[in-house]
Amino acid sequence: MGQPVAITRTEHSALDLRARAAKTGTGAVVRRLLALALVLEGHSREAAATGGGMTRQTLRDWVHRYNGECVAGLASDVGGGPAPLLSAPQMEELTTIVIQGPDPERHRVVRRRRIDLCEEAARRWSVRVCEQTVGRWLRQLRMTRLQPRPVHPKKDLEAEVAFEKNFAQLVKEALPASAAAKVIEIWFQHEARVGQQGSLEYIWAPSGSRPRAVSDNRHDSVYFFGALCAYRAVGAAIIMPAVNTEAMNEPCLSGWHTRLPPVDRRTHSEGIRHTKCGVCMRQPDRHRMSI
Repeated sequence: MGQPVAITRTEHSALDLRARAAKTGTGAVVRRLLALALVLEGHSREAAATGGGMTRQTLRDWVHRYNGECVAGLASDVGGGPAPLLSAPQMEELTTIVIQGPDPERHRVVRRRRIDLCEEAARRWSVRVCEQTVGRWLRQLRMTRLQPRPVHPKKDLEAEVAFEKNFAQLVKEALPASAAAKVIEIWFQHEARVGQQGSLEYIWAPSGSRPRAVSDNRHDSVYFFGALCAYRAVGAAIIMPAVNTEAMNEPCLSGWHTRLPPVDRRTHSEGIRHTKCGVCMRQPDRHRMSI
């Protein structure tokens, strides 16, 4: 039988090790400190190992660690685990891919699923993972599932920003020379459709069943056409059940802006607000809105 390894460090007594064990919050380190304290108090290695919940060989290994690094050597070495499949720059690139979204013309999709990101990781970095792994990556990047705002596939954000910045110059270029001495009004127009379609509501039914219900396929819509003159602080709108050439050529739609009440120039500077598009407009008063 081999000789037991002696504790060569003398700066800590058995009482000091027990005091440190009382202040340590890690259970494994507490057991090692108490086992070494038993050895310093003269107990056999078998009793010290049993009291510390370990074998004699394990106690021998911790004595070597204690002799080399003192109390700090009794801490457990936590491994870093397997190397991450994606490096930090690749995770940043993955964040950019998720935020930018797919190209509808090239990828043939309008949103990226986890399976799509799996294929993208295999194509870009030759890393093949499952959907659950991609889900963990996205949570590590503080991503979550949200309902996006609908955007037309041909929407050009750069052209929109350029139009807003050069709006005054574009208006000057569009006006004919005969309009140089005339007052020009600029109206902001928008249209929308509002409809209602039947849907299935929740009903009471036995647990585990899936009853059938007749779906109401009736639906109806109305169309809103509105315009706003920021300078005159007036607006107009019309609600139509249908939109076609005949409806848009109705006499009631021609010259409607000329029948609006004039604006008081003394209050022209009041009520200025900023819209989402960055244009400074005057909020029209409710009693001056012509609908």
